[in-house]
Amino acid sequence: MGFGREGQSTYKLIRKYLADKYLWIADKKVEALENSELLSNDNNIELISGDGYLDNLDEYDLIIKAPGVSLAQIDTSNIKNKISSQLELTLKFFKLFTIGVTGTKGKSTTSSLIYKILKDQNVRCELMGNIGIPIFDTIDEIKKGTTLVLELSSHQLEFVTKSPNIAILLNISPEHLDHYKSFDDYANAKCNIYKNQSGIDWFFYGADNDVVMEKVCNPNGKVFRVSMTNSEENNIFIKDEMVYFNDEPIYGINEPRTLKGDFNLNNIMFALGVAKVLELDMDLAKKSIAEFKSLPHRLEHVGTFDGVDYYDNCIGTVPMATIEAIKALKNVDTLIIGGMDRGIDYSEFIQFLNNSNISNIVCMPKTGHDIAKKLNSEKSIIVETLEEAVEISKKVTKKGMSCLISPTAASYGFFKNFEEKGDRFQELVKSK
Repeated sequence: MGFGREGQSTYKLIRKYLADKYLWIADKKVEALENSELLSNDNNIELISGDGYLDNLDEYDLIIKAPGVSLAQIDTSNIKNKISSQLELTLKFFKLFTIGVTGTKGKSTTSSLIYKILKDQNVRCELMGNIGIPIFDTIDEIKKGTTLVLELSSHQLEFVTKSPNIAILLNISPEHLDHYKSFDDYANAKCNIYKNQSGIDWFFYGADNDVVMEKVCNPNGKVFRVSMTNSEENNIFIKDEMVYFNDEPIYGINEPRTLKGDFNLNNIMFALGVAKVLELDMDLAKKSIAEFKSLPHRLEHVGTFDGVDYYDNCIGTVPMATIEAIKALKNVDTLIIGGMDRGIDYSEFIQFLNNSNISNIVCMPKTGHDIAKKLNSEKSIIVETLEEAVEISKKVTKKGMSCLISPTAASYGFFKNFEEKGDRFQELVKSK
């Protein structure tokens, strides 16, 4: 179900081992199936496309769903036990140690940092999942004893009945509301990361996030609460400018790191917790953190031009991510926002912007235009395109200050994804 990158990856693995198994392949886009060279010589398939591609799902024995396919509009109660995915099949049938990371924001950085810490200490490991490499692309080449670090989206977790050995739930805030019947369904999907753990597993969760605290219930694994504050209930916390693991100081918050801001410090705390339970060398872990470079489009410094620092945070598709980016930089004079409307409530975000020291808020369609109506008039600048947004930003941003793009909305409908938007932003900033 779904014949994009992951669907094609699933098909190739099935055909490698089950050449004659009869398959149905369903995708809403007719052209995705009819124009596929991959399927052109396969006589043991039936293609289903168009608006009715999700009809009659109870007829199949096993449904391997790609993460991007939403089932919000149909009743899945009778087919839940048939729905599987690359992630679930891997967790169930491959006897590998797994570390899974999810959260509305921070999962790419945290999973990549954990991967670097492991790799730098010669632990055989692979980084997979939502980070761009379908698990089935290389799963049959992975050696025994490999640790899989998995970045996991809510879409991947929605129907899983097996959890990773180490589960990390960073935070939950409104996102992907176009994919689920409700925000509650989205939050519940995230929580599947820990719900099927056993007593020998580990579960780390963000105790500073209200939704996480409301949702986490009766975990089976060994629990570690991660918080920026010091309280008796927290296992990993900050006290006297030190990160503590239980009663042991393990990391100074002022140690060298390229990951800016408290939000990233919180991500680092989760990675340190994993290093501790795996009994890794903590001095080497600190070295890995110091060397770790921010991922593209995640508060990425594009460069300094005419005395202005430009930052690309196109991964920032929800208010929380943009607010944390602004706090991390401290000197944002111009903010570029706007993208596809997915029903997110921006009222608190608007209040934050109106009370901020940001002089220029450049508002692109569609959400930017809606937000602009409720901003202080002297702050908002309405534009139609990214090109116009960058052109105006170059004129209005004060020297010695920063210009930040953090859309606070999805890029779809205007760009293929946040990466394409970020790449285009960087091109425009660097052009004269």
